[in-house]
Amino acid sequence: MANVTLRNVRKTYTGGFEAIKGVNVDVADGQFCVLVGPSGCGKSTLLRMVAGLETVTGGEIDIGGRVVNQIEPADRDIAMVFQNYALYPHMSVYNNMAYGLRNRGMAEAEIKTRVEEAARVLELSAMLERKPRQLSGGQRQRVAMGRAIVRQPKVFLFDEPLSNLDAKLRIAMRVEIRKLQRRLNTTSIYVTHDQLEAMTLADVLVVMNGGQVEQVGNPLAIYEKPATTFVASFIGAPPMNLMSTRPEEIKSQLGGAAGEAGIVGIRPEDFAITDQTPAGGVALPLTVEAIERVGAETFVYGSREQEDQRVAATPGELPPGEVIVRIPGTEAPAIGQKIRVAAVRAKLHLFSGDGRKRIEA
Repeated sequence: MANVTLRNVRKTYTGGFEAIKGVNVDVADGQFCVLVGPSGCGKSTLLRMVAGLETVTGGEIDIGGRVVNQIEPADRDIAMVFQNYALYPHMSVYNNMAYGLRNRGMAEAEIKTRVEEAARVLELSAMLERKPRQLSGGQRQRVAMGRAIVRQPKVFLFDEPLSNLDAKLRIAMRVEIRKLQRRLNTTSIYVTHDQLEAMTLADVLVVMNGGQVEQVGNPLAIYEKPATTFVASFIGAPPMNLMSTRPEEIKSQLGGAAGEAGIVGIRPEDFAITDQTPAGGVALPLTVEAIERVGAETFVYGSREQEDQRVAATPGELPPGEVIVRIPGTEAPAIGQKIRVAAVRAKLHLFSGDGRKRIEA
């Protein structure tokens, strides 16, 4: 096991495109770190730099107290699991897991011990003689993980390993990966674009955007106190409602708190349908446009009577003037009905006008 430290890591390609812009991250020994962000944010590039598959333009990558910038991938004592299982179709599960160890010249007795132990942990013992074509998608992914486990590396690297699986299997494999990592207690860095996957897996979450780190921390702490509007709208589903503080209906309710803030954010679950206006909070009139009943909860999509003019935060956020309210159960107002929603002061998130700074009122 080992800690992994990235110090001002940069990656610039020929032509001047800067894919990674001075990233600083510290992953403690045994931690599960998840890099999350939209496509093109640089998370996979950063992971490949840790693996040695991409060169480092600037800064240092330290694994277990050793700077590895100039060290070959095979000598970094890491193991990587890819989105593509990359299994040899003509080999059995046993031989797929043993292949890398044989290439390193390990004794067959030690290979057998390692493969059988990994198969036991991954519940693959009954499948060691099968070929990949005889396995389900989840079983193939477990074989790919087994191939990494038998290496007994200091660090595991996962590059979107569940992307090819269906939704139900993704959930099951997500739980398996977390249980496995806790059992092995091996430092792990995991890349995903799925914020739910990131929230449920991570000890430490690194939110990336445009080649930079937006925020690092405990997943729940990031959810409760996002540092920027990008983080606020990316972490959480549905996304946070973000509104300009300029319209008089909001400015007057915020009072002095609206002074420095240009944007106010409210999570869908922090709204309540009520005729009351909480002191220091925000209340809004809405017209119900759509209803989504998903079982234990219901999402109400409403439009504000006064069109919002706030600054956009991310392509995945809500359109201006639209508000989402999450309510428990299945009872909901009718489409077209006019309602009033409110959030108490403690549930408001205030940001600067450019969305780059959280403001603690």
